[in-house]
Amino acid sequence: MFSTVLGLFSQDLAVDFGTQRLRIHQRGSRLVADDATAIAVKTHRNGRRTVLGIGDEAITMLGRTPADIEVVEPVQQGSIRDYEALEALLLHHCRRIHGRNRLLRPRMVVAIPHQASPMERRAVRDSCESAGAREVHLVPRPLAAGRGAGLSSTGHSGHMVVDLGAGKTVLSLLAMGRVIASRVLPESGRAMDSAIACWVQREHALLIGRSTAERLKHELGSLSANREPLVGEARGRCLRTGIPRAISLTSNDLKPLLVEQASAITTAVRELLDA
Repeated sequence: MFSTVLGLFSQDLAVDFGTQRLRIHQRGSRLVADDATAIAVKTHRNGRRTVLGIGDEAITMLGRTPADIEVVEPVQQGSIRDYEALEALLLHHCRRIHGRNRLLRPRMVVAIPHQASPMERRAVRDSCESAGAREVHLVPRPLAAGRGAGLSSTGHSGHMVVDLGAGKTVLSLLAMGRVIASRVLPESGRAMDSAIACWVQREHALLIGRSTAERLKHELGSLSANREPLVGEARGRCLRTGIPRAISLTSNDLKPLLVEQASAITTAVRELLDA
């Protein structure tokens, strides 16, 4: 009873576990967390694990850590693979939002893949409860995206939601408050990053990191045919000499790579609508 009363003073939270970003909205307020879905953990000789960094701080360590430090990304290709790490992330943000008072227990609405198995649903619920939630409501991600875009979830007319995520692209047809058809594609934000990194390595013998490839995608990525070419710079390690080197790239260099990914998505959209 006492904890229930105290729970009234906490704020309800809406949580989206993305492959790349963890976002939390507070009811009646705003976006209160937008952090990388990552955690840096050091494993000691006795097996004890210590958290060294969370979120964006952990991502800066990616590829730069010794053998005893691991950067864990608990969500891969839109699916949760490490519930313990995800729970630590969620607990960190709940404490930051509500303070360290464990008696303040929020209600949580969590967006999950609509094809999640009962075991996955239970694991998500347990992780949220362990992080301090007093109630957990699971909502299929396509329905959550549709409501966020202002689409009605109760009408008989159909709607399509295209969720281009970091780990995968999910096409969903919505009608009468449920997902009536869907398709999952490997084309995604990180697939585009990987295509850019591989092209730079193949054409320029330059090894660039994932963050550099992502930056190039945001700065130079364009599918428009009537646009002046954008120019950017990529820095990495030269595979011929082993020393750092910089090259100049344009949006025209990256366009064929992105067109290939976008074409696969548009083709799948047509096929799903025709089915």
